[in-house]
Amino acid sequence: MNTPFKPLIWAGSLVLVILAVFLLVQTNHVSNTAATSNTISFSGEGKVTAKPDIAAISASIVTQATDSKVAQDENSRKSKAVTDFLKKQNIDEKDIKTTGYNIYPQYRYPTYGGNPTTTGYQVVESYEIKVRDLNKVSTVLSGLVGAGANQVNNLGMQVENPEKLQAEARQKAIDAAKKKAQELESQVGVKLGRIVNFQENNGGYPVPMYLDAQKGGIGMGGGGPEPVISQGQNEIVINVSITYQIK
Repeated sequence: MNTPFKPLIWAGSLVLVILAVFLLVQTNHVSNTAATSNTISFSGEGKVTAKPDIAAISASIVTQATDSKVAQDENSRKSKAVTDFLKKQNIDEKDIKTTGYNIYPQYRYPTYGGNPTTTGYQVVESYEIKVRDLNKVSTVLSGLVGAGANQVNNLGMQVENPEKLQAEARQKAIDAAKKKAQELESQVGVKLGRIVNFQENNGGYPVPMYLDAQKGGIGMGGGGPEPVISQGQNEIVINVSITYQIK
């Protein structure tokens, strides 16, 4: 039997269903919030040291000339000499990487205003070189300058595959944080529940050494004494924070 109130009854029923679902969701949200609002966090630090097994060198060939092509040709000649020297040191081709090649016009600016005039061109070709035999680092640094690399800017003593060391440092950090949590439970009598959050920060990577061939950091022309390079040790540091729910 159709009545004029039947649409209103259906509409009312639909509203009640929506309200019931909304209240159920809100109740679940409040329950979850209450379960995680009482929390406490513990930090831990893990350190691992290791001897470096690879040296990364950043070097550049800088050439200036009044003509762009002359500058490029001269730079190419020096580049070949640098590459040939590195290969004689048994450095694999895959460990010689060109990281940049730029041509910069050189300008003269008038004293009393006006347009600048081009006086020449500067070509800069940059390399990253990996030396796997650390006993050859000093020889490579001096030889690069002798072959034509007039800027040797960065030397980093590195661990090539640090993943295993990072995992070890992470485990130490986690153990330290959990130890703090266990001590608090016994000292204060608080009961800790499940872990609700975990954060990690990495640090402690080696600081590179900066060398400037033009300022005497390395013997110019390959005639001076080879630089003394200390390999030292690299330190990998990982800090973690573990958040527990309080029962």
